[in-house]
Amino acid sequence: MAFADLTNDFVFRRIFATHPDILRGLLNDLLDRQGDQAIDTIEYLPSEQLPLVMGAKLSILDVRCRDHEGTTFVVEMQLIHHPGFINRVVYNACKAYVGQLKAGAWYDSLTNVVAISICDFELWPDKAQQAQGLPTVPMLSRWAVTENASKSHTLQHVQYAFLELPKLPEHKPDTGALQWAWLFVHAPELTEIPVDLPAPYREALELANQAKFTQAELDAYEKVRDEIRQVLAIADARWAEGKAEGKAEGKAEGKAEGKAEGKAEGKAEGKAEGKAEGEAAGFTKGKVSAILAILAARNIPVSPAVRAHIEACDDPVILDQWIARATSAASADGIVAPA
Repeated sequence: MAFADLTNDFVFRRIFATHPDILRGLLNDLLDRQGDQAIDTIEYLPSEQLPLVMGAKLSILDVRCRDHEGTTFVVEMQLIHHPGFINRVVYNACKAYVGQLKAGAWYDSLTNVVAISICDFELWPDKAQQAQGLPTVPMLSRWAVTENASKSHTLQHVQYAFLELPKLPEHKPDTGALQWAWLFVHAPELTEIPVDLPAPYREALELANQAKFTQAELDAYEKVRDEIRQVLAIADARWAEGKAEGKAEGKAEGKAEGKAEGKAEGKAEGKAEGKAEGEAAGFTKGKVSAILAILAARNIPVSPAVRAHIEACDDPVILDQWIARATSAASADGIVAPA
């Protein structure tokens, strides 16, 4: 028995966008809604897809719904920590809030909005928080406006919740938000449904059983998985490239300045130039690796001739063009062919 990845957009929608009881379970656990505060009924609202980036999806507003009190919930699965992510979450939550107001309606008709982001990365890494002398942020964090002096929580109109999957503890949890996080992380590793897994977690895992997928559903799942691999390969390559560039620039500047103080100017310049040339070759190699990684993720074969052609290129502008083509080209030959 093989289970699909719940962080996959197709699978996430298959489970949570069509089964309100399972979605209610997720919302109640993530928002700690119990007793009289529990969400008992929901109404699905249209979802909003975000623009494509480099031919692949970075994120999507997966599920939008409203409970019987009118509170709107916007739930998304986010795989990459791209720049401005939190700004976008705030923007979309506020847009969902003001978007309720119809022409001529009173402001008191507006109801609360809760934006929930399930992140396959750390938003607030523990080490970074500790280095700044700040308290660590738990795996599941909930945010709302609080008055500084009295700590009053009256302004609850727009709220946020973030589930950072990499912070999942090693032990297997029993229930609640930790159980959902465990399923998001470990479902593809399972070969059977744990006998002690209660509802609605069991129902969610049953819907992820690939044996119950039609061929069209399997194709859709694989298509989204390929898109995820592509964008992750691009993000990893660019992150490594940016890190190398920043490190190289800092080293080159520091060494050039230090050498200039104690040695002849000509010798310092010569060493700096040599260092820069070597690092430039490293940047080029990183771009070449990115192209080949994207093609490998898309299962596109690369002939020895094309591979040699790509590896021989040392023009960063051309390599950037080939990286962009690699995300959608039907063949490796189409990447290096003149535009």
